[in-house]
Amino acid sequence: MKNFERIKRLPPYVFAVVNDLKMSARRNGEDIIDLGMGNPDQPTPKHIVDKLIEAAQKGTNHRYSASKGIYKLRLAICDWYKRRFNVELDPDTEAVVTLGSKEGLAHLALAVSGPGDTVMCSAPAYPIHPYSFIIAGAQVISVPMTPVQDFLNRIETEYSRTWPRPKFLLLNFPNNPTTATVDLPFFERVVSFARENNIGIIHDLAYGDLGFDGYEAPSILQVPDARDVAVEFYTLSKSYNMPGWRVGFCLGSRELVGALTKIKSYLDYGMFQPIQIASILALNEPQDCVKEIQQMYQQRRDALVAGLERAGWAIPKPKASMFVWAEIPEQAKAMGSLEFAKYLVKEAKVAVSPGIGFGEAGEGFIRIALIENEQRIKQAARGIKAALQKYEHQKNQ
Repeated sequence: MKNFERIKRLPPYVFAVVNDLKMSARRNGEDIIDLGMGNPDQPTPKHIVDKLIEAAQKGTNHRYSASKGIYKLRLAICDWYKRRFNVELDPDTEAVVTLGSKEGLAHLALAVSGPGDTVMCSAPAYPIHPYSFIIAGAQVISVPMTPVQDFLNRIETEYSRTWPRPKFLLLNFPNNPTTATVDLPFFERVVSFARENNIGIIHDLAYGDLGFDGYEAPSILQVPDARDVAVEFYTLSKSYNMPGWRVGFCLGSRELVGALTKIKSYLDYGMFQPIQIASILALNEPQDCVKEIQQMYQQRRDALVAGLERAGWAIPKPKASMFVWAEIPEQAKAMGSLEFAKYLVKEAKVAVSPGIGFGEAGEGFIRIALIENEQRIKQAARGIKAALQKYEHQKNQ
């Protein structure tokens, strides 16, 4: 009963260490500012909630739904892609609704990979990206992507020296945790490489709406013929403040969408239909709320970066996402990311995510989530400044 092979392949969850410290401090009455998990703090826009309530009051919506999502929701996401990216998608064969992108990624990996398969994944990475394939029994090759300019060369090098040849390449831009961004020519080169080498691409566009200072994230599906080799995951969690609703989509390659659709038909009956109906409204109505959410994160980013600069910790402004990826200050680098994150909980009263939690390529960094209001973020920056000063003083004694 103790020999669970898939569970044995999963390492300890590093983030739990910082979370336990945070919860212990809070139980002792300490005010800990939590900038760890990327969990949006604002409520879902009222017009979306109102539609949910209206739909939930109709008994016909309480029955089992469709595992691939109701047709009108698949049509709504395809129409959204047409308006946003000028990409034509077939709601019947090129779109499937998922229970958030995390579930979709995990079940796609289970559907299309297994023991003996190899997958390339950008590193550092959000844990579900590599571990969805590890759980499925595949081997994962981590490809460091910093600096991004060299990333494509690294992909080609890893592909050429790996046997059997990798079956998939997993990408995520704007990236979590590093906030790295790319432009459309990057995807054009990736698609060209994939078509030449018969490799599939899985792209996670979870932060596609959260671009700053005029930056707009491209979709890989904008590349002609990308749908021959690629699928893209999109989610309403961040763009519409709907993380707990668990509404995501997988779009693109008919072969890959079909595989995910088939395996989901065995595993679930889809999400509660009123949630799907409200999600249709979110996608079809004017997108003012998305713009407001994007501006809110940009203002929070500016407040955090400015506050850390006053603390003597200079960090480049990210062009997108809801995070700041910060290299540990020189004087504290020897601590490593986990010990540094623990130190910030203790001395700054701020919880962040240690970079090592995103794989070895994340060591030396921390990820700070912009999930508190500006005043709390400024308070966090002041706490970090005091903690760094205290560490420097103790170090010099």
